[in-house]
Amino acid sequence: MDFALSSVDGRYKAIEMAELIFVVDADLEQRRFAKEQLEAGGYRVRIFSTAADLEKAQDCQPSLMLIASKLPDGSGLELCRRIRGSPVQPSIPVIIVTGGTGEEPNCVGLEAGSDDCLIKPFNPRELIARVRAALHRTVRFPVATAEIVIDQNAMTISVRGSDVITTSFEFRLIDYLARHRGHTFTRDGLLDAVWGKMRFVAPRSVDASIRRLREKIEPDPTSPTYIKTVRGIGYRFDAVAIWPTPPVGRCTCHVCTPSDGRTDHTRSLMQMNRQAAS
Repeated sequence: MDFALSSVDGRYKAIEMAELIFVVDADLEQRRFAKEQLEAGGYRVRIFSTAADLEKAQDCQPSLMLIASKLPDGSGLELCRRIRGSPVQPSIPVIIVTGGTGEEPNCVGLEAGSDDCLIKPFNPRELIARVRAALHRTVRFPVATAEIVIDQNAMTISVRGSDVITTSFEFRLIDYLARHRGHTFTRDGLLDAVWGKMRFVAPRSVDASIRRLREKIEPDPTSPTYIKTVRGIGYRFDAVAIWPTPPVGRCTCHVCTPSDGRTDHTRSLMQMNRQAAS
């Protein structure tokens, strides 16, 4: 379950809301099937037939995206790569839907940065199970339990109530780790996810950034409890973080506005992609 923030007298409180899922698929029947099954599973759903249609989702940010590998205006794999290359939000869970068979379609999707792959035809039980698993890996927590607050609009971090200054890459690194709390990443995996296609970047850059982050956020950098080293593999993030980003705008569509009138304040996914490309 997701949490939106409502401001009362300048104070934020968490509001429990259903997760919002974007389904991007040119196949009308497939879109309808996915929407019906996901809504039956308790999720909010918006459907799109092309990548360009995502422009209609102004000021809405999904909790997860279900993307067909082939779209009329491009590749779903390329859309996944753009999401992963975003400097602000590289970690929206993505499930690629493909019509292929065997191991190769799964490998291609994972290489593009997807969290999982679904091969058509799939049944409702498999769809819901994979969506729940992907969302569980990026679960967010109520404000009261959070040790770290990540503001995506301002690209700032607050740790135990104190603001922490980071570089853009440090911000992207902690954001990525926090969204995959409890998962161990290799240095090469973090390089691909955070630094992308930058040249002249070595695994030592990850170690240096981790060391600087520990100095800034850990209660005791010599004995880290937030960013753990997994010997022989890489790093794991164990702290609880939230993303109470103030709204850039409001989406008042029936999908994103709960019945009580509270609005899910989120950034536009396409706006982030344009920023990444600029």
